[in-house]
Amino acid sequence: MSTKAPKKAMASRAALGVAIIAVATALGGCADRKMTTGSIGRGKPVDQMSSSEVQGASAKVGDAYARNPKDSTVAMRYASLLQAEGRTDQSLAVMRKLAIDYPRDRKVLAAYGKSLAAAEQFEPALDAIRRAQTPEYPDWKLYSAEAAILDQVGKSEQARTIYRRALDIQPDEPSVLSNLGMSYVLSGDLKTAETYLRTAIGRPNADSRVRQNLALVVGLQGRFDEAQQIATHELSQDQAQANVAYLRTMMAQQNAWSQLEKEDKTPEEKVSTN
Repeated sequence: MSTKAPKKAMASRAALGVAIIAVATALGGCADRKMTTGSIGRGKPVDQMSSSEVQGASAKVGDAYARNPKDSTVAMRYASLLQAEGRTDQSLAVMRKLAIDYPRDRKVLAAYGKSLAAAEQFEPALDAIRRAQTPEYPDWKLYSAEAAILDQVGKSEQARTIYRRALDIQPDEPSVLSNLGMSYVLSGDLKTAETYLRTAIGRPNADSRVRQNLALVVGLQGRFDEAQQIATHELSQDQAQANVAYLRTMMAQQNAWSQLEKEDKTPEEKVSTN
């Protein structure tokens, strides 16, 4: 058996993941700031800000951080804003310093792990997330973050086990159900993904990202009109039309599922199917 096949499979899944994130960005109607540290402290959640709002907040919070870099709330907020601006290395530097100052703080370690993952340093990210977790008081958010990282490195079965641990603690949590659904997207099981995402949007506290993930999955199955209808629930008609048009273009440019299947096959399997 070729030893190159697993590496090629992982590479193709990574490429597919990038393609899915690219489509999800468009369907979200604004930058999908995946793996940011989220909303820390006071102020509007970072993933709900426009680009101009992020820039303004980053400058303001950056000044506060310069005055007192050991303020963990300010530092995590600043790192989140830097990540939203695409300044991944600077965001990681802020969180690395904070993790040194607060080596046992669960929130700091969790945010540091997410920053590491955003910089594609997955093994250190997993280590930080797992150190933040405590067996006697497990945190479902940390389980969800750990599972998301495992998905990014192609360990989807392990990731889904961890997602279900999160759901044992926080049943029917829409963000976890959504992440679990997207895990199935990465392995090409769109029907199962849709089932989880429809359950997620039925929860009272489901946010816009859950609905846009469902729109993505429906669109990936070629049901573009339905995808647009789902997206229009929270986006304007023009935004929804633009997003679905983008999805059509992406699918026309690259047949991601077929490419994944080809890359996963060994040379012997390719010969047998020809």
